[in-house]
Order: sequence, then structure tokens, then C-alpha cells
Amino acid sequence: MKIAFLTEKYTPDIGGLAISTERLARLLTSAGHNVRLFAPTSSLPPSEKRTLPSSGVSVTRFGAHKRVDDTLVDWFELIVEEHKREPFDVFHAYFLTQAGFVATYAGKYLNVPSVVSIRGNDIERAAFDPSRFSHVMYTLQNADAVTTNASELVKKAKPFVDREIILIPNGVDTEHFKPMERNVMLAEASGLHTLESGSLLSDVGQQAVQHRSRVIGFVGELRAKKGLTTLLRAYAQINKKQSVALLIVGEVRAGNDKEAFDEFRSSNPDSQIIATGYVSHNDLPTYYSLIDIFVHPSLRDGMPNAVLEAMACEKAVIATAVGGTKDILDDGKNGVIVNVNDVDMLAEKILELLDDPEKRKSLGKNARELIVNRFTLEKELIANLDVYRTLGLKV
Repeated sequence: MKIAFLTEKYTPDIGGLAISTERLARLLTSAGHNVRLFAPTSSLPPSEKRTLPSSGVSVTRFGAHKRVDDTLVDWFELIVEEHKREPFDVFHAYFLTQAGFVATYAGKYLNVPSVVSIRGNDIERAAFDPSRFSHVMYTLQNADAVTTNASELVKKAKPFVDREIILIPNGVDTEHFKPMERNVMLAEASGLHTLESGSLLSDVGQQAVQHRSRVIGFVGELRAKKGLTTLLRAYAQINKKQSVALLIVGEVRAGNDKEAFDEFRSSNPDSQIIATGYVSHNDLPTYYSLIDIFVHPSLRDGMPNAVLEAMACEKAVIATAVGGTKDILDDGKNGVIVNVNDVDMLAEKILELLDDPEKRKSLGKNARELIVNRFTLEKELIANLDVYRTLGLKV
């Protein structure tokens, strides 16, 4: 089966959309299918395109225009051209607005079935944008199949269109993301530098081990939507009561978020905050091993990959009950749920877990058990292949 995969982000782009798209593309390739991926990029001049292999997936990036409509025209014409040259069996898009619209329209135009996956912001924010609403509606009404990764997103999509929305949770590689001892991580991480502090990550880890410093961790791009303000304010409360490090594995989004982050750090000189900058997906398990409590205080979300990864690594997780975290966390059993924007509650729950290592251990073990049983790569692949089968495709 030949699959045209359309997405608005793909590695090395930052974010969960890029990670999830790459994961499914590689899973489909490993199952013996021919995957061609198409995604715009600001790294190329408008209309210029470049195709390179990436882990068995043929990835075509093309230069985006300043005007979105020009980019969409190029995308549509590229798909049509490639289909005429070597026909596709299905168009699969991640994200409703641009990728979903192009895949659905091209599918109707070329009489090829289309599958579109809702990922989070496309139904939670883009649907409220008048300039993108028509694309959202066209895609929801005309795609041959619509999937999503969280039951909350199914619920949010239903008022827009009376059709089946298929739930396919994200999967995680439980052989890659698994518990690691800190000393193992330190040996493997020798020589790695954090981009902002300039110090060796191994030095940070050695200090944590030697001085019994506990580490609160966040993984991903820290920004307003991910609870940046709540996290920093809660950390400030905690740090007044006991010495704790805050490890941000990833980048802080440029602009207002970075300005707020830098201002907080300068206003709190006694804080121990480390922001690593970009970390490759392959290296993430060693960073998770440094974390005592993983925190994800998001305001809204799809099914966050970082939460699944942390749970697979047997970390005690504290997260807000938004999006897919409602499908994952059982409060008090495999994680802890806090209210959105509730600084006091977040600080209180972190302090409780810092003082209770046995509870942290219990939460982590239960978390990994859930991931291994319900959120594997195999289950994600099988569920997507089942969608293709419903469209009459031979898989």
C-alpha cells in the first residue's frame, strides 16, 4: 500500500505533532508499506522542494509562502503531481486545518480515500479562528475517515459534525522509554552539554546524586499553553521550603514566553533552573532518569507524548486533567491530577510527593504497567491499519 502522509510539522520540527507523525510514518514503513511524507518548511525558499529518506520514509519538504493560501495551492499541486507519477492508495493527514484540508480536497479531486487525524489545537483553537473555520468544517464533513488520539477531542469534534470519530491513542516505545538508574544515565551522558547553562549534564546529575537534590521535570517546548506561568509560580513556592531543581528538557518558546521565563529566572536568583535546549528523541530516556517528579500543567492538550514517555519510564506524574491525560491518569493510582492554573494545588501535590518516595515509586510502577498494557506502538499501528481496512484498502 502506498500512503501519502501530510502534516504541518515533522522532525526536526519541535512539538508533539512532529513526533507523532514521524512515529506513525515509521510504524507504517516497518509494516511493509510505502510512505511518502509531505510537509511545508520555512527552511526552504517558497515553492522549492527537497526529498530525502528518513528512517525508511521518503520525506518531501517544500518552502512555505508568507500567504497560507499560496502554500496550500503548492501543497495540493504537489500531491496531484506525485499521484499522477506514482498513484497513492490513501491520503492520511495529521491536523485538520492545512494538512487535513489539502488531503481531503485532493482525495475528492483524485478519487482517493482520505484519513484525517485531529491532534488537539486544530479542534480546540483553529475552529474558533474565522480564517480557518471553513477548512475545519470541510475536512470534518468530507474526509472518508476521521481519527483522534483523545476521548475529549472526540467530544469536542462531535458538535461540529454528526459522524464517527475514531479514537486511536498515541503509542510509546516501551523498550526505549523504560526505567533507568541515574548512574547509568550519567555514564551515557558524559560529554553532553546543556545549551543554556553551559555545564555538563553529567555534572548536574552528579550534584543531584551527591547532595540528594530532588528534581522536578518538564519535557517538551515550554510555553503558555503548557502551563509555563503555573509551573514557574509553583516552583517558586516549593523552592522557598526546600531546595529543589527544575529541569526543563527542551526549549522555552521564543517571544513572550521566553521573556517571561528569563524575567522569572533573574527575579529568583536562588532558583535551580536548567533548560537544556533541544534534545533528540533518542536521548530523552537518559533525561527522564534524572527526574523525580514529572510535571505537565497544560491548559489544553491532545494526548501528550511526554506524559506517556514519563509514565513508561516509571516516573511519578502530576498533570492537569485536560485532553488525553483524562484517558491516561487515574488520580492517586498511576499519577496525580491537579486543576488547571491552580498554582497552590500544584505546589502542594509536588511537595507531598517529594516527601513520600514510596508513593512516587508506587505511582511510577502503576504508570508503566498501564502504558505497557494499553499504549504500545503495536496497538497504535493496528488501529490505524484497521481504519484503512474500513475504507476497502488491502493492508
